[in-house]
Amino acid sequence: TPIMKSAHDPRHKIRILIIKELFAESFSNHSKQSQLTRKVLARKKVLDALIKKSAPAWPLDKINKIDLAVLRLAVYELSRKKEPPKAVIDEAVEIAKQFGTESSPSFVNGVLGTVLKKYAKGK
Repeated sequence: TPIMKSAHDPRHKIRILIIKELFAESFSNHSKQSQLTRKVLARKKVLDALIKKSAPAWPLDKINKIDLAVLRLAVYELSRKKEPPKAVIDEAVEIAKQFGTESSPSFVNGVLGTVLKKYAKGK
């Protein structure tokens, strides 16, 4: 599968939707969510534990909420092993550039690199 670089790629659009729903969820519980968002949220504790271990200097409540949404989706995708890890990470970094702060892309890239190296291999 080629890396999704096009903003018109349907998978890119779906990821953006999921991240928006995950971001909204961080403020209040929304009942209208896509199936994939519900799947990510069902594994939120496990995903958050991996994020915490991979970014020990950053308590979850201190991570920018959009970065956390991007990380939750990407860690979920990495754990499912259906997409190539490089594609998942590249896509997460692109979305972080689009919606996050100036430091979001490097933060997301670093955390996901650590998740991949330390935790995804052993599962």
